[in-house]
Amino acid sequence: MATLRVPDVVPSPTDDCERLRKAFKGWGTDEKTVISILGHRNANQRRKIRETYHQLYNKSLIADLESELSGDFGKAVILWTYDPAERDARLAKQALQTTKRGINHLHPIIEMACAPSSPHHLVAVRQAYCSLYDCSLEEDIGSTLSLPLRKILVGLVSSYRYDKEVISMDVANSEADLLHNAIDKKQLDHDYVVWILSTRNVFQLRATFQCYTKKFGNPIEEDIKNSGKGDLENLLRVIIICLDSPERHFAEVVQNSIIGIGTDEDMLTRAIVTRAEVDMMKVRGEYFNMYKSSMDNAVIGDTSGDYKNFLLTLLGAKI
Repeated sequence: MATLRVPDVVPSPTDDCERLRKAFKGWGTDEKTVISILGHRNANQRRKIRETYHQLYNKSLIADLESELSGDFGKAVILWTYDPAERDARLAKQALQTTKRGINHLHPIIEMACAPSSPHHLVAVRQAYCSLYDCSLEEDIGSTLSLPLRKILVGLVSSYRYDKEVISMDVANSEADLLHNAIDKKQLDHDYVVWILSTRNVFQLRATFQCYTKKFGNPIEEDIKNSGKGDLENLLRVIIICLDSPERHFAEVVQNSIIGIGTDEDMLTRAIVTRAEVDMMKVRGEYFNMYKSSMDNAVIGDTSGDYKNFLLTLLGAKI
């Protein structure tokens, strides 16, 4: 389901480091070499490259990338080169430091809590956050956001979901009723809403959402949207979609990043970088189903130069 293309025969970390070091020297940086190496290495291979680079040159690869690359291309390569847990921890910190109105800036936190590659990843993100910022992610959410948003997000990031396909239809039916009752009474931050969304495994939740639609006629995210237009309703809608269909959520993120005047490069970068090793093939398929256009064409139409080539590389294109 990943779109990342790793060669059948991967050079040693030492060879990759020597080529990267050479790409940084001389008149200007050889961006094509940077893309050809880092754009075709998985997380474990990139970690070994970072470690080997420090051993060989007593320098941080990330620091050298920061000094050699610039603009959206540089930000995308650096974000990709980080360990995935550290990357998400940094995205979470940036989200909490953003003061934009609405909840769009909180999407990275929802994504890492509701659509992780595994429950272990979220634990690793929380550990990385503590190491980087000397406090917990939960503490920062609590001190930055107000009720009811912090109540819901703390519940989500504290979760450790069972990741096997275990479903009880009795539970699905009863919890569909509970969710409908909360929406009907506009009690979207009720304790049992938070408890259901933050503890049930995703297979159980998807069964509950299906029961909801059959019993009450509308998808749950539609009823939430119709119940109000505030931050809480918008937050819960994104949470539901991310839990129910991560590929739909990320297809929407890509589309929202390119519509209108100008491109939101940070949003586009985040979607592609964080999912290229997870489920980007499914995201690409959902994007086509929803918008009748390929994601490659969307990237080509709204980006340029090395930034465009790097994103297309992560999408699996042969650059």
